[in-house]
Amino acid sequence: MGIKNLNSGSFDEAVKDGISVVDFYADWCMPCKALGPMIERMSEKFKDVKFGKINVDKEIDLAQRFMVMGIPTVIFFKKNEQIDRFTGLVSEEVFLKKIESLSRKK
Repeated sequence: MGIKNLNSGSFDEAVKDGISVVDFYADWCMPCKALGPMIERMSEKFKDVKFGKINVDKEIDLAQRFMVMGIPTVIFFKKNEQIDRFTGLVSEEVFLKKIESLSRKK
C-alpha cells in the first residue's frame, strides 16, 4: 500500500476506517529523516495498516489540529479517532510493538 502524502483535503478520508499511522515531519528535520526508512519498512510489513505522512511546514492547520509540538510526531488512528502517539525518534522495536498491538485489537 505504501505511504501516502496527506494534506488537509485528503486527511479525513485517509484515516476514516481501519488502523492508520500518520507521520508528522519536516524536510529539514534530521530525526524525521532517520524515521522515514523505518516507516517505509513498517508499511511493507503491515499491509492491513494505512500509512501517511504530513509535512508540518506545508500543512500547518493539520499540525495545529493535532497539537503537534515537536517532530517527528507519529499519531496512530483507529476509525478516525486518535488512539496513541509518540514524539521524537523511537527504536524500530518500539514502533513495531505498537503497530502489532494495534493490529491485534482491530
